[in-house]
Amino acid sequence: VQLVESGGGLVRPGGSLRLSCAASGFTFSNYEMSWYRQAPGKERELVAHITSAGGSTNYADSVKGRFTISRDNAKNTVYLQMNSLKPGDTAVYYCNARNDFFDYWGQGTQVTVTS
Repeated sequence: VQLVESGGGLVRPGGSLRLSCAASGFTFSNYEMSWYRQAPGKERELVAHITSAGGSTNYADSVKGRFTISRDNAKNTVYLQMNSLKPGDTAVYYCNARNDFFDYWGQGTQVTVTS
């Protein structure tokens, strides 16, 4: 089982990034997918979640209207489009796959928002 995040980096406030998480080793379409983030000295927090078929999404209040989660079950990939980035969005972003029986995590990708 692998979840491999990519797309992180350094961006100025107001900028955009698109994170990707490529999944392998399990039946991706059977899993709900989420993005979490963890800033230095803080607990890991849920950023966005999408159901297995992609029909429903939800977001942390802090990112609503700025971030969009989506998935392509044909490509076994989940995305996080991040717009209007703020310094407070700086964190390591983790991809998570979950169903009733299993819970998988990626290794994380760093997002740094600074002027």
